[in-house]
Amino acid sequence: MERLGLHLNDETHYKLLKLLEQNPELSQRELAKELGISLGKANYCLQAVIERGWVKAKNFTHSSNKRAYAYILTPTGIEHKAKVTLRFLKHKVAEYDALQKYIEQLRQEVDDMETGLQPTPLINVDQTEQR
Repeated sequence: MERLGLHLNDETHYKLLKLLEQNPELSQRELAKELGISLGKANYCLQAVIERGWVKAKNFTHSSNKRAYAYILTPTGIEHKAKVTLRFLKHKVAEYDALQKYIEQLRQEVDDMETGLQPTPLINVDQTEQR
């Protein structure tokens, strides 16, 4: 998500939408804490998703704090969250596959060391394929 140069990775983007879907009454301070970002960035992110129409901010009618809001995912927001979830899942599966290959290479290296053979060169895990 980009808004005036702000870019969230898919993991943060996914967590933001998931948190709002599960806990629409979270304060911005609580949201920032859950996401591990500053309060200012949390506010900025919320404004971005509101501007895109993915979330609506509604005042609590039952709240004694007149400044309290509920952040509700719109139908477009729910659809967008599904797309972000799929992208995030694909990325995590690619990371998992790369890690499995790396573990197998490490096992082979240990086996080679035990049998006195030259170790096989390792792949670079940071260069996982994007799917």
